[in-house]
Amino acid sequence: MLFQHYNKYTTNLLPDLLRMKVQLILLVFAIAITGSSCSKSTDNTSNGELPAQTLIDVAYGSDPLQKMDIYLPQGRTTANTKVAVLIHGGAWLAGDKADFNNDIPTLRAQLPDYAFFNINYRLATLQGANRWPTQLNDVNAAYQFLKNKFNEYQVNGDKTIVLGASAGAQLALMQAYQNNSDNKIKVVVDLFGPTDLTDLYNNPPDPQYPNLLQIFMSGTPTSNTANYNSASPIRFVNNQVPPTIIFHGTNDNVVPIRQSDSLHARLQRANVITQYTRYNGEAHGWSGNNLVDTYNKSVAFIKQYNP
Repeated sequence: MLFQHYNKYTTNLLPDLLRMKVQLILLVFAIAITGSSCSKSTDNTSNGELPAQTLIDVAYGSDPLQKMDIYLPQGRTTANTKVAVLIHGGAWLAGDKADFNNDIPTLRAQLPDYAFFNINYRLATLQGANRWPTQLNDVNAAYQFLKNKFNEYQVNGDKTIVLGASAGAQLALMQAYQNNSDNKIKVVVDLFGPTDLTDLYNNPPDPQYPNLLQIFMSGTPTSNTANYNSASPIRFVNNQVPPTIIFHGTNDNVVPIRQSDSLHARLQRANVITQYTRYNGEAHGWSGNNLVDTYNKSVAFIKQYNP
């Protein structure tokens, strides 16, 4: 009965999250990347510089979901080619890098000095498989895999940015705040990510959230406090975390805007460079002029803090 209840809940929620990701195709300078089957393609050049190269479904682990798509630009060098890591959302139990296949040409045209790495990770299930911290472990495993390949790919891993939307933003924040002791991650782009899972449990925007979180987090904030803290980026803020740009809609009924309000305030108290845009009346994703505004602000922020 409980799992049936969750299936009804996720049926209502997840299409909204997936539509949100489509709306975000151009968001954050059109950051979106994906792939299909295991393959490789190379664009030929005749001037001696490295050609553009696409690597699809590169495995960073043994599970079928532990794969990534890689887009290496033409003329890349270890000095000048920066790294952008994208992490998809979907409430930790849905979504895929393939959601963004149509956007690769736009990305490569708009950011010719970046190599893009689009990560899949193991998804949680309503039956209790792949509970937290499986998703963060996978993101970190993918990142460690990349760090060992930066020279091979001829990119500058010292100039890395991470970006995510919704649950993907939570994972991006956690990776940058917890797993960045060498300070290679220079910027985080946070699109309405959950930042305090205890608050999300205690003050849910939907009455089904606590039950869902009990499955995903292996208990309640009272019975498993450490787990909830370990999944809450706000708990990891200190003056060493990288510059963070945040976007959130005031009418978000999936991730309440107070989650971003609290993170921004905590970053300010820690004297971390942060920029925060609240879009009045917007929900869990947006389009039109606000989308253009998000794009422009993200590009400017990234260029300033990952030059």
